[in-house]
Amino acid sequence: MDPEKFSMRPAALKRPAGRRAAQRSFQGIPGVEAAGKRLFVSHYANDIPGEGPGNYAVLLVSGDGGRSWKEILHVLPPDPESRVYDPVLWRDPEGRLWLFWAQCRSEKLWDCFDGRAGVWAAVCRAPGAASLRWSAPRRLADGVMMNKPEVLKDGSWALPVALWSNYPEKLTKAQKPFARPNLLVTKDRGRTFTLIPGPNIAGRTFDEHVIVQKLDGSLRVLARTKYGIGESFSRDGGKTWSPSRDSGLGGPGSRFALRRLRSGKLLLVNHQSPHLLPGEQPPANQMREKLTVWLSDDDGKSWYGRLLLDARQLVSYPDFTEGDDGFIYEVHDRERLVRGQILLSRFTEKDVASGELVTPGSFMPLTVSSLNERHEV
Repeated sequence: MDPEKFSMRPAALKRPAGRRAAQRSFQGIPGVEAAGKRLFVSHYANDIPGEGPGNYAVLLVSGDGGRSWKEILHVLPPDPESRVYDPVLWRDPEGRLWLFWAQCRSEKLWDCFDGRAGVWAAVCRAPGAASLRWSAPRRLADGVMMNKPEVLKDGSWALPVALWSNYPEKLTKAQKPFARPNLLVTKDRGRTFTLIPGPNIAGRTFDEHVIVQKLDGSLRVLARTKYGIGESFSRDGGKTWSPSRDSGLGGPGSRFALRRLRSGKLLLVNHQSPHLLPGEQPPANQMREKLTVWLSDDDGKSWYGRLLLDARQLVSYPDFTEGDDGFIYEVHDRERLVRGQILLSRFTEKDVASGELVTPGSFMPLTVSSLNERHEV
């Protein structure tokens, strides 16, 4: 069956009704954004255990710094043989709140990609208003987007949209040249978009890439790989890319978060990797554990801080944002099929540099949502 049928039909944005966390069997893959005194967290879920048909996205809001939460929106797939997944939250330079998600055909559990998929978006122009209004869902491109856009020096936005190469048998001949971590660029604040093919990073898997513009104007793309995180650079706006290489940032082959802060520093949230002696290879079964934050003052050449957020196993998929209150807010998930915990931490650059929480008001993981617990809807 043509995946176009499933990628072109819009999902439904609904107020929560009859789908509570207490009834779910799966949830994870969170995102976070701040707007004034409000915090927003997204994730996706299922009433059956796993990724596949019926997956839907959830949006929650907090008005008290993350201590209490309310589900306010569900993004529901258009039919039983499709899924809505990988939601991403982003507040653009104009203050609008974007909710991105992917959707594709999915006939059975762990059937995660149909060869085309599609990145969709809805926009809330006034995320601080008493009543939140969303635009109609709009399809932006083929593929999947797992991290926030990068605002470039010329004012354009670059969205990290990937067409996965993990399933070559599902790709058409025309799609295969674009099966890589791409840049979807808009120069008119989201009205129109142009796809710029990204680098062919060796060993990538599910891509989940990040775009960072370096201080000299060049572009750096970092992607999830089997060995950790690979990277490539472009000095001509994405026309050509350097040969890919290991970034040296490590990790178990899982989503990471890396972005420039308002201070100009880079902040990285990733899993700690074992220290390797010369000639040693990283373990093939490295766990998703020890989620840690680092800072860089020199555009990513070196890192310091090592603030350990969550030492437990099966913690993954971090995202972060900066609030207007001076705090950095980070989310990740834990044990998606058993606990389904969505967890929130709050800290400052000073905390990261110190390697411990030294700022009054900082905290390490509080539960936003979890399976088998009731939350206000």
